[in-house]
Amino acid sequence: MRCLRCGANNTAGMKFCGQCGAPLGSACPSCGASNPAEHKFCGQCGTPLDGPGLQDSVSPQPYVSRPRVSRPADARGTPPGEMKQVTVLFCDIVGSTPMTERLGPEAMRDLVSSFLEKSLAEVHRYGGTAPQFTGDGFMALFGAPVTQEDHVRRALLAAVAIQRALSGRPVAEADAMDVTVHMGLHTGLVVFGSVSADLRMDATAIGDTANIAARLQQAAEPGTILLSETTGRLAQGFARLESVGPLTLKGKAEPIVAYRLLGVSHRRSGLREAGSDHPTTFVDRHSELAILSNFLRQVESGRSQAVGIVGEPGIGKSRLLVEFRQQLAPGRVTWVEGRCVSYGTAIPYWLVPIAGSLRPTPRKRSPGKCAGRSKRSGWIPTRIVPSCSTF
Repeated sequence: MRCLRCGANNTAGMKFCGQCGAPLGSACPSCGASNPAEHKFCGQCGTPLDGPGLQDSVSPQPYVSRPRVSRPADARGTPPGEMKQVTVLFCDIVGSTPMTERLGPEAMRDLVSSFLEKSLAEVHRYGGTAPQFTGDGFMALFGAPVTQEDHVRRALLAAVAIQRALSGRPVAEADAMDVTVHMGLHTGLVVFGSVSADLRMDATAIGDTANIAARLQQAAEPGTILLSETTGRLAQGFARLESVGPLTLKGKAEPIVAYRLLGVSHRRSGLREAGSDHPTTFVDRHSELAILSNFLRQVESGRSQAVGIVGEPGIGKSRLLVEFRQQLAPGRVTWVEGRCVSYGTAIPYWLVPIAGSLRPTPRKRSPGKCAGRSKRSGWIPTRIVPSCSTF
């Protein structure tokens, strides 16, 4: 206990100072007022005399930043990254630096905001996400976090839709300025997940797939969309491509074959989208083919049937139908095929444009003859089909 008169330190419990004989009291740690030794609270401010006050709560040492101790990813409940097969799309505004200098920061901010609003609306329309922004551009993912077996088609449709949305009218109405973008796409494996548990940021994609897509975007000419060889091969059958030859990309030792995207179709072939011109051998589906053949015999006997085939993506539903169709004798049935697409679930009356994807053979029949044939064979025609054809 410190004496208030001479400042000497005295043993706790002493009533008088051993140096000057002055009575010892308890000094308030907050206001410094003297209090009798038997008091538990300061008579001036009410602060507890045996607790820390304002003076004691102030650290006498300056604050020194210390590095955090690294912890395992699962220590805070952060899930580890997940390997995903995705298509990565990079989109960037052409000439954004001189445009910013000409418009100024406020007008450029409005232009970028309008550009992102229009572009991301198309990305979300086809089930993509945009986990990363680059100031005047963004990275979009198709196939993560939700797995999509048609992520290549979704990405290509989104890229074309972004071009169409930005070329329709000026992005910034006040400045009447058209925004030109260039895009790059690549398909491959990435690790999708959070980068760090201590950082407030969305999950993103890490891997060479994203790097190649970014380099293709940088190499693309204004207003064009470049695809890698992998993405172009997977897009065979529903995309029109133009070869641009091998490109030397920054950071890559070998040139990379690239294609310019000219157009995308909503039409889909059951096997071409699997990514190979030579499908694997069809095995171990004889029981399923027998079931379909049995239903077909019932239809031919006059009893209508409806069959639903359900399974996980990639299990072989479309392949089963292709094999079933190939084993039918020519002229045995009239095969009419229409498809709904996974990204059209939120579009009302999407089956109407799908009817236009029916591919007729050169031999056509009148609607009356086709309706009669369908009635005898058990198939029910729909009103949205404008004409009946043999497939």
